[in-house]
Amino acid sequence: MQLSMKCSIAVHCLIFIYEAKGKAKVTSSLLSQSTGCNPVVIRNIFSALKKAGIITVARGTGGAELCMEPSHITLYMIYQALEPEGLSSLIGIHPCQERKCPVAQNIHKVLETPYKKIEDFHQRLSEKEQETV
Repeated sequence: MQLSMKCSIAVHCLIFIYEAKGKAKVTSSLLSQSTGCNPVVIRNIFSALKKAGIITVARGTGGAELCMEPSHITLYMIYQALEPEGLSSLIGIHPCQERKCPVAQNIHKVLETPYKKIEDFHQRLSEKEQETV
């Protein structure tokens, strides 16, 4: 199973935004050329990063800017912005069709606590390492 490439594209975009500060207006069109991605993909990434408070985007063709120093932006922040349900979909629970089955009736309750522990561990590990852009 391969995780989404959105995170690496976002890192590319954030580094580009930082490097272009004061030199060029960073638009989805410009980043599309740099990343090889469709501008719509870039705009969707911008939207998620903006919602997370990582970047600001001026309306129209105003361009994007970082909201914080790159040293404060962690890979975990980027991942969470782009894939808020990423870990749960990675370790998701299959839908059970047979509701008469006692396992099907209880599988969600049984796995909820251990899955939450995995998610919490993943978050603590990611924050501890503080890998920044």
